[in-house]
Amino acid sequence: MAKPVFWRAAGRVLLLLGLVYGGLVLNLYFNQAGMLYLPGYAGGSATPADVGLDYRRVSLTTEDGLLLDAWHVRASQSRGVILFCHGNAGNISNRLGSLKIFHQLGFSTLIFDYRGYGNSQGSPSEQGTYLDAEAAWQYLLGQGVKADEIVIMGRSLGAAVAAELAYRHKPKAVVLESAFTSVPDVAAELYPFFPVRLMSKFEYGTLDHLRQVQAPVLIVHSREDEIIPFSHGQRLYEAANEPRHMFELRGGHNDGIYVSGVDYYQDGLDNFFQRYVNQP
Repeated sequence: MAKPVFWRAAGRVLLLLGLVYGGLVLNLYFNQAGMLYLPGYAGGSATPADVGLDYRRVSLTTEDGLLLDAWHVRASQSRGVILFCHGNAGNISNRLGSLKIFHQLGFSTLIFDYRGYGNSQGSPSEQGTYLDAEAAWQYLLGQGVKADEIVIMGRSLGAAVAAELAYRHKPKAVVLESAFTSVPDVAAELYPFFPVRLMSKFEYGTLDHLRQVQAPVLIVHSREDEIIPFSHGQRLYEAANEPRHMFELRGGHNDGIYVSGVDYYQDGLDNFFQRYVNQP
């Protein structure tokens, strides 16, 4: 009599575990966008003027008719323009420190909010963010900026957007900071017990796009990055065409610039820019 009781109990446990596992799989599948895009995570109303930068607020129009909020921060005697694709949390008001660094390096900057972020219209999607970056690129061209005066730079999720934009155009240089190789690669590391590669609705194939980029590339990453492992930066560096460079930070995913030191970070960017952007 003991054996049937045991097997019935074991069957109930297995059924319960199966239901829990299935529920977790469904939660991961249907909440992917909510885990990837975090427009409301931070935010605020600060502007470049709050850190002493002269700027112009502009409205970008995407190919599918959405209006995006953007800032064009101009530098006198500019070395070029950085088209900056920010990370997945918050909006452009959270990037004033980066804007100040770029300005001190002598660059003008165009920074924009993806659809659904900040004051931009719409809801975020992978193809949508690509269209958003394209709208920023076209705006600069419309302002008389030449392609070989533009540095495309992206951080975290924005690095994937930047890589996609860079492979379709010919910028002066490309900087990818704290970048992942692809969303399925990251998901497989975060959730090794789930079939996330089959479930993923997003690709953001930074690695594949970077292989096709024909411009000098700088990969910036920290060995202490707790969100995107350093191995992603290494793989991106190895996949990039020459000329390519790797610049290591210290600290975590969101504080690497400040743990490393702003001067150290700024000098690392400047060394790359002096080599490839200052050339006639």
